[in-house]
Amino acid sequence: MDTTRYDIIGIGNAIVDVLARTDDHFLDRHDMRKGAMRLIDAEAAERILGVMPPGQIASGGSVANSCAVASGLGARAAFLGKVARDELGIAFANDLRAIGVDFPHAPLPEGAPTARCLILVTPDGQRTMNTYLGACIDFDHTDLDAEAIQSSSILYLEGYLFDPPRAQHAFREAVRIARGAGRKVALSLSDAFCVDRHRAAFLDLITSGGIDILFANEAEICSLFEQNDFDGAVTEAAHTLPLAVLTRSEAGSVVVAGAERHVVAAVPVEVVDTTGAGDAYAAGFMVGLTRKVSLVESAALASRVAATAIGRIGARPDAAALSLLASETA
Repeated sequence: MDTTRYDIIGIGNAIVDVLARTDDHFLDRHDMRKGAMRLIDAEAAERILGVMPPGQIASGGSVANSCAVASGLGARAAFLGKVARDELGIAFANDLRAIGVDFPHAPLPEGAPTARCLILVTPDGQRTMNTYLGACIDFDHTDLDAEAIQSSSILYLEGYLFDPPRAQHAFREAVRIARGAGRKVALSLSDAFCVDRHRAAFLDLITSGGIDILFANEAEICSLFEQNDFDGAVTEAAHTLPLAVLTRSEAGSVVVAGAERHVVAAVPVEVVDTTGAGDAYAAGFMVGLTRKVSLVESAALASRVAATAIGRIGARPDAAALSLLASETA
């Protein structure tokens, strides 16, 4: 009997995104490294928010975005993350549920406020993120929903959430639960700086057999294996992982499964905003896997989904575009 309740269940930072257009001079004035993510404290969050141009506000977080996109493609998705019992926390939960993603978490009754990510988009479409983690750092093993994890085809973990030690413990427990139920486990490395901070922990999780699918971009996979060139990192990935899905922006993606190596072209699109492109790609790829299509077909779907994200402002593709893709690939 099939006991699968969800196609994908994600665990990650529950963050409200504040996204605005700006220019390189703004980044320079505020010591921001273009295209990167940095963690900030509450004081810095208030200061940057006060000088940012007006922008859009929406629920976000890397894996939460992937779950939302997967739901838009017709997948059954759930998300586990920590929010506070405040206005942003309520907005986050309502937004995810309206999209069709189950969000069973009870909010944090007191303490830090709901996390927020201040995203600056420059004219070339690059996004620079300043993240205040807030309530996210309180995520621990008690926030896991074992029954939901056991009944999900893929457990998807967010590398950004590795910063709090309690969350690392929760990840390992979630992996144990998923593997015990015969489920697949996927991990996103999230950011090269994140890999620099947690390389040993990531490698331990991978080499211990806890990860079936790794999502990374070129910089992240090179950082993980401390390689100066992409080909060297691909070779290491082939020896270390059952499946590595590596994105290279306009150069497309490379899917590595042991001796297999598939290069899949990116879909040409005018770059408006790269925010969430990797999240959209991962969603498309995992949806392909849950539909039992080939690795190449999954990557091709992922590329089309990512293109819909890049071609508009915001971290998620347009709902109508996702619905069309879902109908084309059903």
